[in-house]
Amino acid sequence: MIRVKPTEIVDMDDATVEVLLRRLAHQALRPEDFSTLAETLKSYHYVTRLIEKQSTTIGRLRAMLFGTTTESTSSVTGRDQDCASPEGDVASEKPADSVAQNVAVANSPMESTPTRPGKIPGKKSREKVKAKGHGRNGVDAFPTAERRFVEYGALKSGNACPKCVSGTAYRIGTPKTLIRFIGQAPIQPLVYELESFRCNLCGETFTATPPEGVGEEKYDATVVSVLGLLKYGCGMPFHRLKTLEKDMGIPLAASTQWEIVLEGARDLEPVHEELIRQAAQGQVVHNDDTTVKILDLAKQRAASKAKASNATPTQSAGRDEGNNRTGMFTTGIVSILGNQRSVALYFSGGDHAGENLLKVLARRVENLPPPIQMCDALSRNCVGEFQTILANCLAHARRKFVDVYDHFEEECRYVLEELEKVYANDTLAKERRLSPQERLEFHKTESGPVMDRLQEWMKDNIELKVIESNSGVGAAIGYMRKHWSKLTLFLRVAGAPLDNNICERALKKAIVNRKNSLFYKTNLGARVGDLYMALIFTCDLNDANPFDYLTELLRHKDQIAADPDRWLPWNYRENLNEPRAGPVLDQSALQLT
Repeated sequence: MIRVKPTEIVDMDDATVEVLLRRLAHQALRPEDFSTLAETLKSYHYVTRLIEKQSTTIGRLRAMLFGTTTESTSSVTGRDQDCASPEGDVASEKPADSVAQNVAVANSPMESTPTRPGKIPGKKSREKVKAKGHGRNGVDAFPTAERRFVEYGALKSGNACPKCVSGTAYRIGTPKTLIRFIGQAPIQPLVYELESFRCNLCGETFTATPPEGVGEEKYDATVVSVLGLLKYGCGMPFHRLKTLEKDMGIPLAASTQWEIVLEGARDLEPVHEELIRQAAQGQVVHNDDTTVKILDLAKQRAASKAKASNATPTQSAGRDEGNNRTGMFTTGIVSILGNQRSVALYFSGGDHAGENLLKVLARRVENLPPPIQMCDALSRNCVGEFQTILANCLAHARRKFVDVYDHFEEECRYVLEELEKVYANDTLAKERRLSPQERLEFHKTESGPVMDRLQEWMKDNIELKVIESNSGVGAAIGYMRKHWSKLTLFLRVAGAPLDNNICERALKKAIVNRKNSLFYKTNLGARVGDLYMALIFTCDLNDANPFDYLTELLRHKDQIAADPDRWLPWNYRENLNEPRAGPVLDQSALQLT
């Protein structure tokens, strides 16, 4: 156990250390030197305890102290990013975790030749290929930009040419474009001054009618959308947004912002409930956890623990063991529905990923086959009571070799480059838009021999004692061998993914919000955050504009309460001008009350 953790790792250059040691030798320490020495000793104690832990490698220690970089194979192995296969094809080097790898290497005849344990296949270098494009965005990249047509002036189509006089000028079909950006506050107040009259005899007052579309509500639907996107989509806390608005001459209290998003969440709840129902019918479900802090839940647990400590042994024996749980989690669930539709859900509280997924799958139609469940190998991610086809994340297994690469370079390089070929094949299957069954057959043909060769390599190295099973790379191999069946489900079941990276990306929304806002104050605040993050990231997954989506939902809140299934990110645009009568959803049954 690491008992002393410094507030920060002391960082001093050589000259500063030399001066401090000189003063220490002459017993001439200054008052500020004592705090420096105290923090240095804490840092030393902290680092040495980390090194003593068997699971802490130098690479992981470096990442903890100085941060991590990309885990692409080229970055880990030090291989030049623009290397090529023996056939001369360009090797597109991107992280395996982002599922974009060198397609040419996967089919290279030299690479498919069996190699002895630990032998690393060779690589040939080639010249860099200049990337196309200049990196700047054109007009088409701004579909929501306001467009203003500017006339030339006196010149009209059919007039004589101003220069040569003899010719005739005609309007060009595509006008020349000029892009200009302007800055403004995220929320803009608009004041309507309504002209008023009063009769001097009867005292009756007459006030001008507000413009069409300006109702009695103080805050437009776009205000809710902007606040939701800034807070739960980008992680900007309410108090930080309050400061920004104040600096731009628009005071907006943090408490007012919370009231606005809370009211919007109550209107959006019917669609959120429909997304949960849709997610339960998914063909593939991804789930994972990250930590969260909810102050009210922590207080409730503290009170429950105090009450339990005062109870008699007989009363304590009947209590649920779950009451003693201390962890708090935000569970991310991504459900793949097919037809290029996906749903993202978030659940923050005391339940872990397996328990939250079980609640979602409880809404699954009975006659549907079991879904494929992708997660890492933690037991708390499994649902237990509901039948799923369990797959484990290949990227998690790969990362264990990345962590120990510095100490076992030759062995880890071989594993990483073999897995690189599998990801290359998966990228190629996506580019060809293969059906799940076609993708399965493709992986069996192309990736199956690679994984068989890797499995045999691991078995030989461990059983022949070439690699010590208690070493860092031995532990990584042991993890892969233990979970091999679930890690290679993509070779046996159509539609099984390679990794859980899509859920990792979904959880980044919660992580960014946690790093900026630190905690939720109440359970209600956590549920509101889960709702907005679910709607925003589901839009991202389905190439929908989250600002437009949230705004249209709020402008049609009566219709979405009646037919929430017609107001999902992939079909809401079709129903904007098609009001349809239907049963009104009972708002009292919703959670956000």
